[in-house]
Amino acid sequence: MAEKLNFPPPSREFWGRQRVIVTGGSGFLGSFVVEKLQERGAAEIIVPRREEYDLVKLEDIQRLYNWVFDQPSAPASTEVMVIHLAALAGGIGANRARPADFFYINLMMGVQLMHEAWKRGVNKFVAVGTICAYPKFTPVPFKEENLWDGYPEETNAPYGLAKKMLLVQAQAYREQYGFNAIYPLPVNLYGPRDNFDLETSHVIPAMIRKCVEAQERGDREIILWGDGSPTREFLYVEDAAEGILLAAERYNGSEPFNLGSGMEIRIKDLAELIARLTGFEGKIVWDTTKPNGQPRRGLDTNRAERFFGFRAEMPFEEGLRRTVEWYKAHRTERRS
Repeated sequence: MAEKLNFPPPSREFWGRQRVIVTGGSGFLGSFVVEKLQERGAAEIIVPRREEYDLVKLEDIQRLYNWVFDQPSAPASTEVMVIHLAALAGGIGANRARPADFFYINLMMGVQLMHEAWKRGVNKFVAVGTICAYPKFTPVPFKEENLWDGYPEETNAPYGLAKKMLLVQAQAYREQYGFNAIYPLPVNLYGPRDNFDLETSHVIPAMIRKCVEAQERGDREIILWGDGSPTREFLYVEDAAEGILLAAERYNGSEPFNLGSGMEIRIKDLAELIARLTGFEGKIVWDTTKPNGQPRRGLDTNRAERFFGFRAEMPFEEGLRRTVEWYKAHRTERRS
C-alpha cells in the first residue's frame, strides 16, 4: 500500500473557531459526524430537529439561521459552517415508490439552505452529494470528470439529480459571490446505526436483517432482488464522517471529490459474505423480476487523498462484522 501524503493531524484550533450546523445530525452518518466534531473540540454543534425545523420550508430555514446568527452569547471570533447531510434517501424500492418526493424534498432542502447560508454570511458550506449522481454507464473506476457524461440510473435518477444540483449551485455561488461551498460524493455507506427497515433500507442492512431473521427461524432460503451481477463499493460510516470533516477543514475548492474505499464487490459475493458472517446456511434465491440498479459502482478516490489526505481505514469484512454485531445486539435490546 502506498504511503499516505503528509498532512498534519486535525486542528483543534480550527475547530475551536467553528460553530457547525449539522443537518441530519441525529441520523446514521450525522451521528458519527457529530461525535467526531465533539472529539475535535468544535466551538458549538447545532443539530436542527425535524420537529422544530422542516428544512423543505423556507421560513423554517430562515428561522434556523436567525437563531444561529442572532445569539448574543456567540463569541465574535467564531465562524459558522454548515454540513448538510439531511436527505430523503433509501434503496431501490423506496426510490421507485416515491420518485417525486425524492426529487422535491432533496432539491428544496439543499437549494434553499445554501442560498440562505450565502445571504447570512455562512463561512463554509459542505453540500454532501451522492454516488447516485453519476451516469448509469460511467466507466469504472468513477472519476469526478465523468459526472456529466450521461443520465443517472433510472431507479434513483430523481434523487441523484436533485443532489447533483447542489454541485451546480455550489460552483455558481463560488464563481459569482466567492461563496465557499464544497461537494463530497460519498459512495454507499454501511455500519452500526444504519437503517434496517426492509421497506427503506439499502442493500447491506437489508441483507443482514434477512439473513439474521432467516437463520433464527430456520428458513431454508432468502430472496434477494436482481440477479446478483452488479457491483458496488461501500464505505464504512466512520470513515465517511472522517473524510467529510477532513475536507471541511482542509479543502476550499470548486471541484467535486469522491469519498470511497476503492474496493468493488459483486452483489452476489456480498450476499455470500453476509450469509457467512450472520451464520445463515440456507440458499440465496435471486428474484430477477426485480431491478438490478446501476450495473457497476467503483470509485477513483485519488482526488480526496491528494486534496486533503483522506484514505479509508476500515477493512471491509471487519466493518461488516461490526455492523452485524451491532444489529444483533440492538435487536436483543429492543426485545428485552
